[in-house]
Amino acid sequence: MANFELVMPKLGESIEEATIIKWFVKAGDKVKDDDILLEIATDKVDSEIPSPVSGTVIKILYQQDENVAVGSVIAVIDTSGADFQPDKEVVGESHITGTPTAPADKALLNTAGRYYSPLVRKIASEEKVSLAQLDSITGSGRNGRVRKEDLLKYLEQRDHGKSSKESMTITVEEEPSVHVSKPSPEKPKVTVSANPEDEIIHMDRMRKIIAEHMVMSKSISAHVTNMIEVDVTNIVLWRNRIKDEFFNRENEKITYLPVFIESVISALKDYPIINSSVDGDTIILRKRINLGIAVALPSGNLIVPVIKNADQLSLLGLIKSLNKIADEARKNKLNPDDIRGGTFTISNFGTFRNVMGTPIINQPQVAILGIGTVEKKPAVIETPSGDMIAIRHKMFLSLTYDHRIIDGAYGGAFLRKLADYLEAFDSSRAL
Repeated sequence: MANFELVMPKLGESIEEATIIKWFVKAGDKVKDDDILLEIATDKVDSEIPSPVSGTVIKILYQQDENVAVGSVIAVIDTSGADFQPDKEVVGESHITGTPTAPADKALLNTAGRYYSPLVRKIASEEKVSLAQLDSITGSGRNGRVRKEDLLKYLEQRDHGKSSKESMTITVEEEPSVHVSKPSPEKPKVTVSANPEDEIIHMDRMRKIIAEHMVMSKSISAHVTNMIEVDVTNIVLWRNRIKDEFFNRENEKITYLPVFIESVISALKDYPIINSSVDGDTIILRKRINLGIAVALPSGNLIVPVIKNADQLSLLGLIKSLNKIADEARKNKLNPDDIRGGTFTISNFGTFRNVMGTPIINQPQVAILGIGTVEKKPAVIETPSGDMIAIRHKMFLSLTYDHRIIDGAYGGAFLRKLADYLEAFDSSRAL
């Protein structure tokens, strides 16, 4: 019998474990190469894991809702083609009786007979939680295992006793990570009653994360929003002229957004504080321009994949990168590194034919750009022979920025500069 051991994949440089959300197969099922076996989740991204081989699933070593270290064997697939009869002792077998691979053995550090995952140990180390304190935490996982949520709850209760002030600390390694200790008073809670005819919908995991991140951002940054109307007629005429030929040549659709992104990059170079983060009373100017693009998902949730080093890409490169990350986001094929490291975010309200919006800053960034829909409008045009009224293509841009470090003059100047770049676009440009 030729057995293939399926291991928990490494979905990003900083990811040490993932949670199994759902198995789509069971022991005894036949699978083909690329069939989806299970769905897993990290802090933000849910990913479907396909089978790398064809065969019969003979063991499933971890069950739904379990956290699994990267590199651990999670299932065994027989690739010999032999008939397989599920054994009652094998079906649904837990990792407790399974034989982990070497990477998993390395991750198993037991104290008082307890297992602590790499992620739990990392958080405990960063937050200076002693081994004795870790052993005292009541775990909600299988056999009393301490999960990330248990440790975070413990830290929240511990921090409540230390300080009544809310703080934000940015630890700069390769990319920042934000740790926010909760204020001592409990969050205000609104009492809501439901009528018999009302429908109760529970937030899914991603919606809860979004909700927490948005509330956290508003509590940290002093949000201010400036708006400006921009004439983008030259861009509209250019796209209409080249879109069909471009699609036939590149098999890629072209929208207005890549041109907007190109102008954003130029404006960020002129006003670098917009591309920064705040650490206490220190401003961190980002040398990389990593642009986050908000993408609406079919589930109704939102995710922000990042175009890394966007300033090093040509307009064609931006078009291809934008289409790629948007497609992967909608197909749930992003990995955790795809949504990390953003330095500035763009939210395109125009996708939904909205005129404008006031987006919330994506921490630890200090600004976010909202793009409205493009509309035909009558406008006064200045000509050598006098003013005239003409039909022009116009849109609104809105910049929400952190007033702790960006004043109205600076934020307004950035927005005006961005508008200037857009209005000066050369409609005869080749691509």
